[in-house]
Amino acid sequence: MKTTAAFSPKILDLDAPRAVEQIGERIREIVHRVLRRKGAVVGLSGGIDSSVTAALCVRALGKDRVFGIMMPEEDSSGDSLRLGTLLKDSLGISTAVENLSSPLQALGCYTRRDDAIRLVIPEFGKGWKSKIVLPDLVDASRYALYSVIAQSPTGETMTVRLTPEAYLGIVAATNFKQRMRKMLEYYHADRLWYAVTGTPNRLEYSQGFFVKNGDGSADFKPIAHLYKTQVYQLAEYLGVPEEIRLRPPTTDTYSLEQSQEEFFFALPLRMMDLCMYGKNHGVLAEEVAAGTGLSAEQVTRVYAMIESKLNSTRYLHLGPQLIEPIDEVKDVSGH
Repeated sequence: MKTTAAFSPKILDLDAPRAVEQIGERIREIVHRVLRRKGAVVGLSGGIDSSVTAALCVRALGKDRVFGIMMPEEDSSGDSLRLGTLLKDSLGISTAVENLSSPLQALGCYTRRDDAIRLVIPEFGKGWKSKIVLPDLVDASRYALYSVIAQSPTGETMTVRLTPEAYLGIVAATNFKQRMRKMLEYYHADRLWYAVTGTPNRLEYSQGFFVKNGDGSADFKPIAHLYKTQVYQLAEYLGVPEEIRLRPPTTDTYSLEQSQEEFFFALPLRMMDLCMYGKNHGVLAEEVAAGTGLSAEQVTRVYAMIESKLNSTRYLHLGPQLIEPIDEVKDVSGH
């Protein structure tokens, strides 16, 4: 379809040098003056968001004030550690590798997950691999129900609709991973007197694609205002290694390879960016459709998905709720 002058993919184009300068100023202000810390800790996954976040922190604070942590576990892709190391070498920062497999086993993460899967696939066991996925909601008007894709040790694959109990059990168990990673980030931050850096982009932050008190926890989040498309623009400007920039976004949570689209967004991220921008700025579905190649009906459906996720994930953004408001301590010294 022909792109209208009012709305096109170029609407997300950034002035990368200016954006990096502005973000750097805010990072320095937040870390040094607001949080009163010496530097920043960044969890490195080998993905685009953590890589850009680390590169921005290096630009703002210097490579000697940024500490990276790679935290592989039993289900992690081998590429995650390798690409995290590639970024470390590119930036020249100090890092630590913390393998989470043993503590996650001790907590029962994998056992609890497998028990939940067995609620719908009784034969699931040792040697099996799995992931959970959403249906294509853009081309079909139906309620979002997750399914589990399981692969047996012999390579046979099956897809089974999850019951609410099974879905919640799987998610609760795998959330151990994000929460343990954050625990280690705060350990290193405490020992170095650094601030913990969050890595969500605007799609993830706004739509609740994070674990409460896990990857959703941080002292500051330098790219939460940027659409995914804009994160890629900054990655190129900052010189993030090409292999990282070309890697498809993945959750790196399940033993089967899993994209962010099939787990959460159900739409290519560039299209999701444009639809999110359109909804955020009150652009009519017909105009977004003309600028993306989607139909107006598809855009309307995506708008409804965005609104639904905003409502269903509001809990993730809330802090602890108080019964009554608590007044701040007042200075009674008379000074």
